[in-house]
Amino acid sequence: MRTPARQLVEAVAARFAPAGTLAPARIFARYYAREKLLRDPIYFSLLERGLIADGARLLDLGCGQGILLALLVAVRDAARAGVWPSEWAPPPIFSSLRGIELDPAEVRRARIALAGEATVDEGDLRDAKLPPSSVIAIVDVIHYLEPAAQERLLGRVSEALDSGGVLLLRICDGAAGLRAFLTRVSDVVGTLTKRGAVARTYLRSAAEWTARLESLGFSVAALPMSAGTPFANVLLVARKR
Repeated sequence: MRTPARQLVEAVAARFAPAGTLAPARIFARYYAREKLLRDPIYFSLLERGLIADGARLLDLGCGQGILLALLVAVRDAARAGVWPSEWAPPPIFSSLRGIELDPAEVRRARIALAGEATVDEGDLRDAKLPPSSVIAIVDVIHYLEPAAQERLLGRVSEALDSGGVLLLRICDGAAGLRAFLTRVSDVVGTLTKRGAVARTYLRSAAEWTARLESLGFSVAALPMSAGTPFANVLLVARKR
């Protein structure tokens, strides 16, 4: 990983547990944030491709401990310091950051890490109120909702997005065979590690997700988002028409 990106990773990790922190939960949060940023291609793909517009009012649904939100704060700080890779798209300087997360422990970690830089609400995506936004991110979350709840959430996302706003929806392509199976195994391991329980998943193919979003009035581009992993993740960049 190039030096500027590595600096962003360490800046984010330090928000979860500064040097000298002894609390095991915060040390785990730091480790988890660092590993996600180093190993999951989505975070730096969003930056390199310029998928978050400058001035965005960003809402992260199912934000977990707030890794994406913390990364965008680190991006802002790096841009102010004049440290930004010239080959990347210009840094997105957000207008506002907000997250919604079901797990109260994750909400606490996010609020500590973000220290007032973003608003993180505890809530269930099945019925949480979605504020008006220009970018909404749903990363590796929607497949935990039952199909009817998925439909309702997508409808509410469409209502909350500005005209021309963007939904960044990463899904597991349920039609991808072995790679989809490996993605589900990873989900099981992840939920067991962080929450001590296995959550049921409800997958669709990337083509089915795309067709549903288009029926709601979005134009959709599907980007592979599993580089360096054996998984079947696809990022659907859906722009509201």
